[in-house]
Amino acid sequence: MSTVVPSLPSSTAVGRRGRLASLLVALVGVLLVFAGCGSAAENPPTSGEGPPQLQFQATTLDGDAFDGATLRGTPAVFWFWAPWCPTCQREAPMVGAAADAHPTVTFVGVASASQPPAMREFVEKYSLGQMTHLADTDATVWKKFGVTAQPAFAFVTADGEVSVVKGELSADDLDQRVAALTGS
Repeated sequence: MSTVVPSLPSSTAVGRRGRLASLLVALVGVLLVFAGCGSAAENPPTSGEGPPQLQFQATTLDGDAFDGATLRGTPAVFWFWAPWCPTCQREAPMVGAAADAHPTVTFVGVASASQPPAMREFVEKYSLGQMTHLADTDATVWKKFGVTAQPAFAFVTADGEVSVVKGELSADDLDQRVAALTGS
């Protein structure tokens, strides 16, 4: 009886596969490190100065100076809008009602992608005078929160935790998120 000995792959093929496997493991490791870094950067731990998103200076639609750091320790909702945005126009009454229903939460409208006269017209048309509105014509505040399109919301807890929701919210979802800021 003859014995059949299985043929082994050549040492060159084994070497290539080994190097390829090592390269893949290293690549996965690098990706995991960068993925971890990305999530931490979105909401880094806060210092005594509050979250980095609140470290900004802006101008209100009334022309007054506004310092984001004054909101440290205060639950706040930032609503990012533009006056020509149809979704923002639909959301405006809902946002105003939420601001009225939650007086212990500071609501700040952050208008961009337009000029202050159009922004003021929007606030007047939708009766949003109960909130502070920032004329963020250069999108500085939008960038602080990582917002690139409207509408968007940023919810800031009194402890400085920040969560950004990009896109439209329903009235119920907005109300639940705002209530969660105060524990009610």
